[in-house]
Amino acid sequence: MKNFTAGWMRFFTTSGAPIGISGVPQARDEYYSYLSNVFKLVKDEAPAEIIAQHLTDIVVNRMGLRGSTKDALEVVSVLQDWKESLDEKYN
Repeated sequence: MKNFTAGWMRFFTTSGAPIGISGVPQARDEYYSYLSNVFKLVKDEAPAEIIAQHLTDIVVNRMGLRGSTKDALEVVSVLQDWKESLDEKYN
């Protein structure tokens, strides 16, 4: 779980996904506030569309930005791949 959390934060703070915050250390606080719900959805193997909708809701309703389902689905794919990789490594 710790590896997944650290990896997720590294992905968001270096790639800037989904809102272009690459190189902004203060953005970590914002992302940490969303981490547990997103992590739970991925861990529980929720459908990609449900996780993407949740991410889009965060971007639109909490961050006040324009959301993109396509972008959210790309992020979900990365998160699901990361989970699968960790499952293989540690289970």
